[in-house]
Amino acid sequence: MCTMSSTNQFQSIEHILKNSLNDEDYAKVRQVLYGNATPEIEIPTLIQDTAESYDIELKAYSIPALAEQTRPVRAVRIGLFQHQTPLPTNSKISEMHNAMQKLAVKAIHLASNLGVNVFCFQEAWNMPFAFCTREKFPWCEYAEEAEHGPTTKFLQQLAKENNIVIISPILERDGTHSDTIWNTAVVIDNHGNYLGKHRKNHIPRVGDFNESTYYFEGNTGHPVFQTDYGKIAINICYGRHHPLNWLGFGLNGAEIVFNPSATVGDLSEPLWGIEARNAAIANGYFTCAINRVGTEIFENEFTSGNGKPAHKDFGHFYGSSYVTAPNGSRTPGLSRTRNGLLVTEVDLNMCRQAKDTWGFQMTQRLDMYAKLLSEASDHHFVPQIIKK
Repeated sequence: MCTMSSTNQFQSIEHILKNSLNDEDYAKVRQVLYGNATPEIEIPTLIQDTAESYDIELKAYSIPALAEQTRPVRAVRIGLFQHQTPLPTNSKISEMHNAMQKLAVKAIHLASNLGVNVFCFQEAWNMPFAFCTREKFPWCEYAEEAEHGPTTKFLQQLAKENNIVIISPILERDGTHSDTIWNTAVVIDNHGNYLGKHRKNHIPRVGDFNESTYYFEGNTGHPVFQTDYGKIAINICYGRHHPLNWLGFGLNGAEIVFNPSATVGDLSEPLWGIEARNAAIANGYFTCAINRVGTEIFENEFTSGNGKPAHKDFGHFYGSSYVTAPNGSRTPGLSRTRNGLLVTEVDLNMCRQAKDTWGFQMTQRLDMYAKLLSEASDHHFVPQIIKK
């Protein structure tokens, strides 16, 4: 059987800090590591009990902004859902889809009961993250059309019923263009309408991330989606390592940028808490980092091209989803080992407040950067190095 495993993993950094420090020291350390406090939102007992019955960790926080005299509060509740693959990886596609949809219904209903306005799944949420295997079948069979595919139709009904914007990262099959496959995030508005899609801009070629065996870099630019709950964008997974990718969404006016991901501890965990947080600070918007959970074990062995023995798993997906505000304050992360829903209430007024405070957008030199980038893109580029 190709089962899931999360053995020998610690729960979270926050859990270790809280259990190792007294309250006063924890508050000081947290202030330095995470910025201003993010007060917990009280979760009704019935909702918390329901989440536990689903084996979903449920956490809720708020990130308040300064009260303004000329603008009303622009409160938005964000829901980030991280989860394990609910069935063994070699399960039939129809069985996997059914199990995923049942899990999605539970998570979205929990989010709705807590007043969530915008809900985001992890990268390729409705399938195993099987791109490590380099096998084309059955994994290519998970691909579906973005606008009219079964997952989008299923979520359109949930979005309308619950008045929630849903971001659904899937493996896309582009039937219009020779059945090409893309790594895509579909945006469904809170009225149940297909709003659009964004294709992953940067494709990794590192470790077991053999994604270019299946799809190449996206061609949708840096779209921002105007919703009833603000202007949102999606920087899919590996794009978080590219600062200019984050910048592109900011230049197009994003107020919240989601980073649905599937990444493992041995490779990226030391970077995880840094990159999305840096992007929020640099670009003056909220960032939402979502990562899947668990260790997915596959039927056939594969190698990593590093001389080490063949293996059947990608490594441990460490969850730890979190939200960061434009002032650098961030929530605690979800568990490294459990399915979890993170609800965060933000005030979008903070985007402009942070820009006014720090002046990063005022002092940036886009004209100078554009000139250098244009020159560096030329085959005959000569770096500006001054020598003796």
